[in-house]
Amino acid sequence: MPAKPDDRLIVGLDVGNAVAGLQMAQTLGDAVNFYKIGLGMLTGGGLALANELKMEHGKRIFLDMKLFDIGNTVEAAVRGLAQFDLDFLTVHGDPHVVRAAKEGAAKSDMKILAVTVLTSLDRTDLDAGMIRDGDLADVVTERAARAFEAGADGIICSPREIIRIRALPEAAGRLIVTPGVRPEGSAMGDQKRVATPGAAIGDGADHIVVARPIVNAPSPREAAQAILQELAGA
Repeated sequence: MPAKPDDRLIVGLDVGNAVAGLQMAQTLGDAVNFYKIGLGMLTGGGLALANELKMEHGKRIFLDMKLFDIGNTVEAAVRGLAQFDLDFLTVHGDPHVVRAAKEGAAKSDMKILAVTVLTSLDRTDLDAGMIRDGDLADVVTERAARAFEAGADGIICSPREIIRIRALPEAAGRLIVTPGVRPEGSAMGDQKRVATPGAAIGDGADHIVVARPIVNAPSPREAAQAILQELAGA
């Protein structure tokens, strides 16, 4: 009997279009069971790919849309996406957005994940965006707590905030999904708050998201398998 795939690893299909995304999923084969499809793929057939991977290949799907708008619009958008039987959907962590998203997803099993602060940002970026003063980790932790209070099933944060968020009373039974994960020796790219896969899982993340270190590797399957081996020993 084949081993059950380790769903703690979510591979970001950060490729040009749905055809390339399907080819990558076929390359990874049974090594990977969980995929993230984001905004960059949306105009390249991302929703169609999500549906094909879910319905025809039995994969789990994380739709990373980071929705943000007035409540009625968010609720309507999430209700429309919920019909595709996807697993995770991201929205911005503002409480009114989270509440609206939960209403839209109410008749489905889709989990709503709230984005705290993007892993490509640091305090300088927050200052430029006129986000309140204070330590970045404090801002992330407070946004996570407020998102949980608004009903979020989980949050998105960088590896550096996992321990603090996992310690929140509101985090009990909720998911922590962590992008900004880089295997030892990998280029950081545009990420600023990173950690290795084993460290992120060891600190309390439920899932890690890895894209470029896998999809841009000479052998994506081998790159994914190396991360899975690291997770097995975390």
